[in-house]
Amino acid sequence: MLNIIPIPAFQDNYIWLIENGTHATVVDPGDAAPVIAALKQHGLKLSTILITHHHADHIGGVDALMAEFSPQVFAPQKEQYAFKHTPVHDNQTIHIQDLDLSLKVIDVGGHTLGHVAYYGANLLFCGDTLFGCGCGRLFEGTPAQMFNSLQKIAALPENTAVYCAHEYTEHNLQFAQLVEANNAALKDRTQMTKALRSSGQPSLPSNIALELATNPFLRCRSPEIMAYLNLPQADPIAVFTALRAMRNQF
Repeated sequence: MLNIIPIPAFQDNYIWLIENGTHATVVDPGDAAPVIAALKQHGLKLSTILITHHHADHIGGVDALMAEFSPQVFAPQKEQYAFKHTPVHDNQTIHIQDLDLSLKVIDVGGHTLGHVAYYGANLLFCGDTLFGCGCGRLFEGTPAQMFNSLQKIAALPENTAVYCAHEYTEHNLQFAQLVEANNAALKDRTQMTKALRSSGQPSLPSNIALELATNPFLRCRSPEIMAYLNLPQADPIAVFTALRAMRNQF
């Protein structure tokens, strides 16, 4: 059985640690110190690192972890990395032998051009593409590219657990309630999230069903959202573009 542990890093990052009691994989280790502490605490050996994209808060700890543990590192083929790694591309399946875990690579460019997600065993590690009730900023890609990437994620089974890389859910919920105030699922999620955060728990993982019900960036065909944006006849990409621009200022 696999166990997934959130390792808080920086102000609001999560480094996800996947372990089976002996071996571990970490996703986007922006800082080595908390990873090393968690590995020691749980008596684990780091065998694999998964990278979703090249931003420093996702790769800053890789060199130190490689020096300490010599793990295999998987990183997007479309991006450049100074450390030794195995490039991965869309539709490729990687197998983490020590965890007996197979993950499909999904090209989800938008936040960065080469961003990937890893999906398998009802788990999705999506970096900064999808957040709890939100999505990543467009630092490199276009709105159409990000919209299409999110559609790939939205098409996954609804019971897929979604492991995002940042704790942004509460602020994203405030924005979502602004643009879709009559969505009852948003009210329920807000209460649930407040309860989790007030008790010191992460708001994550989410799941695809919850995101489809509450995440405005997956709800670009919602008549209420379209009316709020004064885009009643617009296509979904135009709605997404307007939503993302508005969220940037929120």
